[in-house]
Amino acid sequence: MDWLLDADSTAHKLALMLFAVVAFAAVMALILFAVDRPKRVPTWVVVAGFVGPALLLVGVGLVYPALNTLWLSLRSPDGASFVRLDNYRQVFTTDGLQLVLRNTVLWVVLVPLVSTAFGLVYAYLVDRTRFEALAKALIFLPMAISGVAAGLIWRFVYEYRPDQPGIEQIGLLNQLLVWLGLEPYQFLLTSPWNTLFIIVVMVWINAGFAMTVLSASIKAISDDIVEAARLDGASAFQMFRSVTVPSIRPALVVVLTTVAIGTLKVFDLVYVMTGGQFGTAVVASEFYSQAFRQFNEGLGASLAVLLFVLVVPIIVYNVRQLRMAEEVR
Repeated sequence: MDWLLDADSTAHKLALMLFAVVAFAAVMALILFAVDRPKRVPTWVVVAGFVGPALLLVGVGLVYPALNTLWLSLRSPDGASFVRLDNYRQVFTTDGLQLVLRNTVLWVVLVPLVSTAFGLVYAYLVDRTRFEALAKALIFLPMAISGVAAGLIWRFVYEYRPDQPGIEQIGLLNQLLVWLGLEPYQFLLTSPWNTLFIIVVMVWINAGFAMTVLSASIKAISDDIVEAARLDGASAFQMFRSVTVPSIRPALVVVLTTVAIGTLKVFDLVYVMTGGQFGTAVVASEFYSQAFRQFNEGLGASLAVLLFVLVVPIIVYNVRQLRMAEEVR
């Protein structure tokens, strides 16, 4: 009898979904039919017919959740009472959450800088070489791997086993240490270095993105500029510093800001590799922990709002730099 009840429930859900799809299609068809008669319908009705559904979806999917999160950040853990800014005060005064903020700052500083620097140098070195395509493909491959898969791969790379007779290391790095006559190291458990070892994984993923964008920018540099610099006797390093880097500055800004935004939102790597434990938590992982593990909706919402506040200035700076680059052109 249970399977019959389950079948009825599934059929009921499918029927509701089908009804919702048909109703949405009917409403959209009615709107399009109405706005396709400009002589009989006012202009504002035509505009509302085309823009209205999109604005409605944006309001339901983005604006309402954002305002609701802001409201929850001012409430108690269970959302029953109004606590004003106590949750934000707790974020900046609690030792554990201060560590989360420090880790986040470390991520946002190191990952964009190291990824961009590595991608820039690599793109410059392999530009127009014989095996350029293969060399770029090898660096870009990690971009095709999801964060969860990358975290699992590197967990095995960092895997630690006690150095005892009969116990073999399955982690690549610890096996190398054993071959060199050194003691195996707990890469993911020893704070604060474990945070740096996870950051390495994020750099490994984003270096391919940085290399691809910057390589395209390097190839777009005018040959006249390069030839003029060579005729002036510029060395390879001077070419790189005085010609290449200034010419691709807009692309550098895009890469830095894009990687920084992705780094601020990093969750999957931390969750898969350490679960946010051992002093490795960042704002995104701590938000999940507070809201869905400890059921502290107020503190979790305040961390989400903080994450949004941190992302906005980076986006604004990116947009301003792109506009400045367009004006120069």
